[in-house]
Amino acid sequence: MTIKLIAIGKKHDGWVSEGIERYETRLKKPYATKWVLLPHSALGDAAARQEESERILSRLAAQDFVILLDERGDELSSPQLASLLNNTFTAGRQIVLIIGGAYGVDDRVHQRADIVWSLSPLVFPHQLVRLILAEQLYRAQQIGSGHPYHHE
Repeated sequence: MTIKLIAIGKKHDGWVSEGIERYETRLKKPYATKWVLLPHSALGDAAARQEESERILSRLAAQDFVILLDERGDELSSPQLASLLNNTFTAGRQIVLIIGGAYGVDDRVHQRADIVWSLSPLVFPHQLVRLILAEQLYRAQQIGSGHPYHHE
């Protein structure tokens, strides 16, 4: 099992790919990741949000544990994230993290999410969120294994 990351947008920019690869090469199952990049909608505002949300929802299975990234979500510390992921792995559920498009996602995706997670009340560029996410998954793996990468 791997962690599936669904993101709306173009492929990773070079500097992002390099940073993500730095962490992903260190990730071991069940923390290994698989990216699913879905293109932006050509529509605007609400229509784009609806179209992109439909494409996201079509990639989810009923039993998936879905974590939606949204700046209005709940903030988690790195140890809290590690505990959440480890508990979900123990329950045998597929973890899917979602990064919506420029207009966000519609209510159906919010309702489908098991957790709505905010990295920060700040808004970050989507490419940077991908890199932060890769690092946080690596950090969670290290916390879960008792490695001193994370300092309290």
